[in-house]
Amino acid sequence: MIPTTCIALAVAACTSLAHAQPASAPATDELRAAAQRAIQTNPEVTARYNAFRAATNEVDVARGAYYPRVDVNADVGSTRDRVDNRVPEDQTLSRRGVGLSVTQLLWDGLATQNSVSRFGHARVGRYFEFLDSTEQTALEAARAHYDVLRFRRLVQFAEDSYVQHKLTFDQIQSRVRAGVGRGVDLEQGTARLALAQSNLTTEIANLHDVTSRYQRVVGVAPPAQLALDAGLSQGLPASAAEVQTQAITRNAAVSAAVENLRALRAQSRGTRSAFQPIVEARARANEGRNLFGISEQRRDVTGEIVLSWNLFNGGSDQARVRQFADLVTQATDLRDRACRDARQTASIAFNDTQKLADQIKLLQINVASIEKARDAYRQQFDIGQRSLLDLLNAENEVYTARRALANAEHDLRIAYARTFAATNGLAGALGLSKLDTGAALESDWASGEDAAMRCPVAPADIVPTRLDELDARAKALAASRPTPAAPAPAASAPAASAPAATPPKR
Repeated sequence: MIPTTCIALAVAACTSLAHAQPASAPATDELRAAAQRAIQTNPEVTARYNAFRAATNEVDVARGAYYPRVDVNADVGSTRDRVDNRVPEDQTLSRRGVGLSVTQLLWDGLATQNSVSRFGHARVGRYFEFLDSTEQTALEAARAHYDVLRFRRLVQFAEDSYVQHKLTFDQIQSRVRAGVGRGVDLEQGTARLALAQSNLTTEIANLHDVTSRYQRVVGVAPPAQLALDAGLSQGLPASAAEVQTQAITRNAAVSAAVENLRALRAQSRGTRSAFQPIVEARARANEGRNLFGISEQRRDVTGEIVLSWNLFNGGSDQARVRQFADLVTQATDLRDRACRDARQTASIAFNDTQKLADQIKLLQINVASIEKARDAYRQQFDIGQRSLLDLLNAENEVYTARRALANAEHDLRIAYARTFAATNGLAGALGLSKLDTGAALESDWASGEDAAMRCPVAPADIVPTRLDELDARAKALAASRPTPAAPAPAASAPAASAPAATPPKR
């Protein structure tokens, strides 16, 4: 029952009105299933869920002090005493009895009230920690999903590169065997073929590693066929300032830090109850024989108001007040740090979505151009107008360009997921269904006056590319260089010259 309830609570919480996010482009079924399974079965999420349940029970434990305490006691024994002026002075009594006592707390310096408040805030803090865990687990599932797709694609590129190098190597080997090729070209082809095979081995090893990570996060091996979606590009914040605002107000880790501060503040107030008296109403009734060692006493009924007040405790109470004042200050620092971390994470992820989108366009141009150049080089190599080194370098450039483009495309998809996770909206963006569990907290939660004080919305200045300025510098540099002289016309060959010696083939 726990995992099922856990996924229900996680999905309902992450898509609650308090942290609602605009709907994004629908994710693939494989990605959605991976994220849902990861949230349902990941031990980190279930551990946070059980911590939240334990915190809920802690509130009930503290609230129990408001109710009376009822005790039943029974005893049987023997009492031997000596009383002067009594005949006989030494007396032994056998006694037995049963009793019922009721104790009701009337005043404890607001210790119980502050304790209930403390555990109530701790419960909300565990709740937000649980939400943060679900978001981070969904992000890890998305990252693992895209990394499997990434390295499957990179393995494909490495295989294509190996095929091209093998084709070139076989062609060179045939020429050498026919006596029209040079041995140094064969050595160069052998070296590049070995490098292509090494690259393929590396990519296969990387695929194995990300597959293992997928199994750790999701719990099962990735499917044999994975579809590549367009990425969670819809529903993103419109600007860097907006993404920072959403991260500060919606990030679950920041909300948990705020609730931890409130819990410590309530506990700090509770320490001052040690300077006030404790007042209790007590009632008890006992019945038996020779009760309390008094001969022939058969019944005792008592009702009383009891006040106890500690006047000196060795300075421990004052020290505890100072201790929790420092702990509250520490919790304030941790809240501000959590806010800054969330702000940084959201800003970097959002900036990555902008820059990677621009970078992909340039990398696509790069790949298309280098592929055309490679094809032209191969045709020129076949007719002897290009060297083998030119062709091999072109093959490596194609492989490197394709690899860079694939990495950028998958990094962009992960950046989309990172942006949503930083604003606590990844589960909704993935399209996970909202289930009604009744366990989500009220939707009007707000940090209020406890918002981070040292974490303003301040987008970092982005350095522009300044292409126009760089182009102008290039033109100025070209203008400063001397113009190369035109080549002199070639001299006519002698009418009767001896043929040049042909160097031996290696």
